[in-house]
Amino acid sequence: MSYYFDYGATSLKKPKEVADKVYEVLSSAKYANASRGSYYEANNAFREVFEARNDIAKFFGLKDEDRVVFTSNSTESLNIAILGLLEKEDHVITTSMEHNSVLRPVYLAHETIGCDYTIVRAGKTGLIDYEELEKAIKPNTKMIAITHGSNVTGNIVDLEKVAAICKKHNIISVVDASQTAGVVPINIDELGIDVLCFTGHKSLYGPQGIGGLCVRLKEPEIKRFKVGGSGVRTFDEKHPGEYPLRLEAGTLNTVGILGLHEGIKYINRQGIENLYKKQMNFANKFYNELKDLDCLEFYGDFTKERTAVVSLNFKGISASDVADVLAEEYDIAVRPGAHCAPLMHEVLGTKEQGIVRFSFSSMNTEEEVDYAINAIKTLAKEI
Repeated sequence: MSYYFDYGATSLKKPKEVADKVYEVLSSAKYANASRGSYYEANNAFREVFEARNDIAKFFGLKDEDRVVFTSNSTESLNIAILGLLEKEDHVITTSMEHNSVLRPVYLAHETIGCDYTIVRAGKTGLIDYEELEKAIKPNTKMIAITHGSNVTGNIVDLEKVAAICKKHNIISVVDASQTAGVVPINIDELGIDVLCFTGHKSLYGPQGIGGLCVRLKEPEIKRFKVGGSGVRTFDEKHPGEYPLRLEAGTLNTVGILGLHEGIKYINRQGIENLYKKQMNFANKFYNELKDLDCLEFYGDFTKERTAVVSLNFKGISASDVADVLAEEYDIAVRPGAHCAPLMHEVLGTKEQGIVRFSFSSMNTEEEVDYAINAIKTLAKEI
């Protein structure tokens, strides 16, 4: 088994409760199709899906649990929100911090809908200037679509400032919380975020294939992106317009939803602040032990709020080559390359070299972190 430091991609180790719940749903013959019958197994699935939706709303500070919409991941959620809200001649602002799951829906909206966009360029450490973000606003700006945390540097965006800018100019905020959901507290109502997109398989410790949107926005409505079976009003030609059915059609991913629910319950029991402190202790130890090595270059601002990501390069050596050596000689799993964030790598000057990303979790151990530190030190001596 690898020494795993790629939690920014997916959580490899899950709480036992998550695995137990997934197994129970699949093996117990107690979970049928939620909202598709009045018998015990269907009602059982419906009840637990309802409880999951309610707890997820509470977790993110959303008052109306019906406005938690289940999807397959953040990418689907962001496509629904961005493409479902933009109209022809609208203007959308995004940044060079973004993952392609934000950038490509924006590009697609430009191509297919006819809206305009502006990309606010980050500084050399990968952070945006909020004054520049506000300066990018035009009379027809409808949306700011922005990440909460960079998957390359780990630096966190100040959502309070972003939400204040959006409120001041009557602009919709769409937030990609892929890297921060389950890492730091997010309260949608307190912050004033309009749409929050999240995935379940990273720091929420759920299975792959489950994610969602939290839709605080009341007007305009997000356009339907799929229609079909809903379990209600079968003889109506139009799909139901109320949430969550407005954006959900067909059989729900019950096993994914209930696995995700267990992940969130685990975070609530442990305390999100405690889990964050543990993973940041690992990341800070790793960085502080290695930052003075002349052969290494680190990326991002380590003085600002961040997730447990430490991105580095051996100067002059391909990130992929370093990752291959770590995997083959040390059984260390990390993520090299461009991380689906092309504009960030352009800003950091790593388009050709790529970056070696270590991303830590509370599921790691002190021994694993020490092993990774020693492996990098050993490589540094050999170079």
